[in-house]
Amino acid sequence: MSNESGGLFEEAARERGISLLHVPVFETNEVPSFGSTHLLVMGGPMSVNDEEDLPWLKTEKQIIRERVMKGQPVLGICLGAQLIASSFGAAVYPCEPELGWSSVTAVNTTMFPELPGQFRVFQMHGETFDIPKEAALIYRGENVPSQALCMGSALGLQFHIELTMDMIQDWISDRPLEEQSRHLSQSRHYLPESRKVCRSIADRFLSAPSSGFSWLQPAG
Repeated sequence: MSNESGGLFEEAARERGISLLHVPVFETNEVPSFGSTHLLVMGGPMSVNDEEDLPWLKTEKQIIRERVMKGQPVLGICLGAQLIASSFGAAVYPCEPELGWSSVTAVNTTMFPELPGQFRVFQMHGETFDIPKEAALIYRGENVPSQALCMGSALGLQFHIELTMDMIQDWISDRPLEEQSRHLSQSRHYLPESRKVCRSIADRFLSAPSSGFSWLQPAG
């Protein structure tokens, strides 16, 4: 959606001089042909199960499958993570909504040794996903277990590490003032580490080769 930009990921790309192609499917209701080497799939209020009303979701899933088969880097955030799971046959379904900061814990710290074993993330979602048969669960949440999955060249994060303080303020602007104050106070405390995690993942993603890539290969 228009207020669910790439955030810090876009900032990292610009610092590297990497050109960005935005594909606003929420406006055009179609996915045009494009030849980018890397694919970043962001969030939105729709469900991956809304294919009847939003047929472009089928196209997105097909593109994700094709890119993973070629080992092309894919990174999905929130809805993007759910699209990765659904692309490979896993169920996506409603869960207890999460809004605000919560902890995620690494299932296997050897998979992503450059990331903390546990850290706080900002959540804003009402659906969750099962893990596809050939994928790996990377991070588990306190209330919603599936928080990060890896499927070869595709990494899906249910949580948001791309956020700036301005983005959080925008996202919670319709909440009661007391709740807004709590979220903003926690954000000032947890955002610095979240930014470091985002930077680490952005560096892996943006420096990944355009084919033959796997997130489970050692960094570097």
